[in-house]
Amino acid sequence: MQSEKLPPPVWIATPAALQKLADELASREQIAVDTESNSLHAFREQLCLIQFSTLQADYLVDSLVLSDLSPLRPVFENPRIEKIFHAAEYDLICLKRSFGIQVANIFDTMQAARILGCKQVGLDAILSEKLGIQLYKKYQKADWGERPLSPEMLNYARLDTHHLLDLRDCLQFDLKKNDRWDLAQEEFVRLAQGNENCKAEVHAWQRVKGTQKFSDRQLTILQELCTWRELKAQQMDRPVFKVIDNNRLVAIVQAMPKTPKDLEAIGLTARQIGPYGNDILKAVLRGNRNNPIRRTHTARPAQAYLDRLEALSEWRKLAAQRMGIESDLILPKCWMNAIAEKNPKTVEELAALMPQSPWRLGNFGAEILETLHHFKNQGI
Repeated sequence: MQSEKLPPPVWIATPAALQKLADELASREQIAVDTESNSLHAFREQLCLIQFSTLQADYLVDSLVLSDLSPLRPVFENPRIEKIFHAAEYDLICLKRSFGIQVANIFDTMQAARILGCKQVGLDAILSEKLGIQLYKKYQKADWGERPLSPEMLNYARLDTHHLLDLRDCLQFDLKKNDRWDLAQEEFVRLAQGNENCKAEVHAWQRVKGTQKFSDRQLTILQELCTWRELKAQQMDRPVFKVIDNNRLVAIVQAMPKTPKDLEAIGLTARQIGPYGNDILKAVLRGNRNNPIRRTHTARPAQAYLDRLEALSEWRKLAAQRMGIESDLILPKCWMNAIAEKNPKTVEELAALMPQSPWRLGNFGAEILETLHHFKNQGI
């Protein structure tokens, strides 16, 4: 793993050490960043660790002990300092949600690899391909909320950022060589601004898949089961899926069990039926007795909108094939939906729906307008 010769990472767990780190990072033009959370091990996810690397050292910030990370905010928000992540989207969400930190000026090595058309974009795969470095992801699903962290976990955490600076330079070289640097920069800006986070908050039962044909009564039972599961998970401080997964919830609703034997027939294990069986049966009973909830039916979009969306989707797929990349990099879904809805007629109108995206506008704008114009000529 090429880690034995590295000096140990610097552990940051006091306000004084954090301020010293912030001062050091503020003097850099580039820093590598990663975060570790405990989403697989706790009911309410916490950001447990923040890793930083410069060319001189690796740092691990204990964000469980340090509840005030405000000294780092100027570093993250400084547009002069480039923050290098791998798969930045979730890290950015965690930093914003947990500490109110907005990050400016990022370089995402995963997105860079995707823009280059790489088929495998995990950090281990890219480091192996580009730098010949073997990185083992043994602790990817570890509980980062435990303390103290083992030496192996500390070393794993630091390696997630240690090589990012070199990887960034390698990927930038390839992006420029393949005339995709401008597209990558636009994508980094879009990610930093969170333009893809368009999902509205919904109830837990509405996030369960496989319920499209459920009756209102079945949805009511599902709601009761989800409410019970949330409370149980909170009491046990574990993720809801570790109480019982969504597929089994759907199976319970479909079977409407009345006895523990019925639960066994569905496929629940003895370890689930023992502590949870009576609660599950009571939730099913409540769902059968309560007033049924009503599924919210949204109005069907206008056919012209759906036609434009289908046409844009097909165009995007073909454009992506030409470049050998995935279609969301050609035109992010949120932008595609907005374009289909607004039906822009001019480049200026289109530009307003694709903010800070001159490369995409210059390379694809005419094709997008032509795709929309096709339906105008057909009278749609």
